[in-house]
Amino acid sequence: MKDLARFSGKTPEKPESPASTQSAPASPQVQLLTISEEEAGQRIDNFLLRVCKGVPKSHIYRVLRSGEVRVNKGRIDQTYRLQDGDILRVPPIRIAEKASAAVAPGAEFKILLEDNHLLIIDKPAGVAVHGGSGVSYGVIEQLRASRPDAKFLELVHRLDRDTSGILLLAKKRSALTNLHEQIRDGLTDKRYLTLVHGDWKNARQHIKLPLHKYSTADGERRVRVQDDGQASHTVFSLIRRYSEFALLEAELKTGRTHQIRVHLSASGFAIVGDDKYGDFTLNKALQKANGERVAFKRMFLHAHQISFTHPDSGKTVTLKAGLPPECQRFLKSLDASDAGTENA
Repeated sequence: MKDLARFSGKTPEKPESPASTQSAPASPQVQLLTISEEEAGQRIDNFLLRVCKGVPKSHIYRVLRSGEVRVNKGRIDQTYRLQDGDILRVPPIRIAEKASAAVAPGAEFKILLEDNHLLIIDKPAGVAVHGGSGVSYGVIEQLRASRPDAKFLELVHRLDRDTSGILLLAKKRSALTNLHEQIRDGLTDKRYLTLVHGDWKNARQHIKLPLHKYSTADGERRVRVQDDGQASHTVFSLIRRYSEFALLEAELKTGRTHQIRVHLSASGFAIVGDDKYGDFTLNKALQKANGERVAFKRMFLHAHQISFTHPDSGKTVTLKAGLPPECQRFLKSLDASDAGTENA
């Protein structure tokens, strides 16, 4: 068994005198945690779920209901929001060794901007932003593991596992709240680069199709166009035409799940490499090199630019992340393939 309620820099309550002086495995102890300004505002259940990593959610709620968790020596329920300076009593929590084995390894990613309020990275494709749905851990868990002294680190938004590019994280709760308000009010400007298959005609095209989220029989999350779905709006600008493909910039006016992917698929333009809404026969063919064209084995969707107001300085911040090398190589091979066709 392992103690999962030990927090560096926190003061445990004084344990009772041991009955024996023989050495024994360390036992879990009650912890007294002082809530900082940045931790304030969170619901106590969410706070405990984050700091008691590996402890089943059902156990967290059980100790909350039993009154073993106290704030300022008083009982509270799971909806209580922590305040700056609160003294939180966390009871001894034990879980099986096996359940605690899948600890996220620390990792760092290419940093585009970091200060006391924000951490903004360039996420590679193939890495989930958080654990869940069969994924043991993601970017957020790896960054927390590599930064054990960070008092606060939360995702501002999400990117699909197979999407690369700009990902915002907040290092202060005030920054998280501020950026969520900007996103909700449509004050951020998020743009993606994507490669589609087909003869794209318009230099600039608005797609407004309502989107509905649902789950497949095996529990996989999907989205489809549906009349009673959420209003969704994407603006696409043509960057470059190739013989069979088109490179587009997608500007999100709303931020629905899989919005760009479904808007393009429903309009007859599959994103290259999209394994949920794309052209599966095409994807399989592109995974093998063909003449001048190199093999391509990921989804061609990259969050390449974002603009927002800095939550502390109030200044406009614009960041860009260039296309990953594998995307650049594929585009160059399309150039070479098109040139070879023209010269034939």
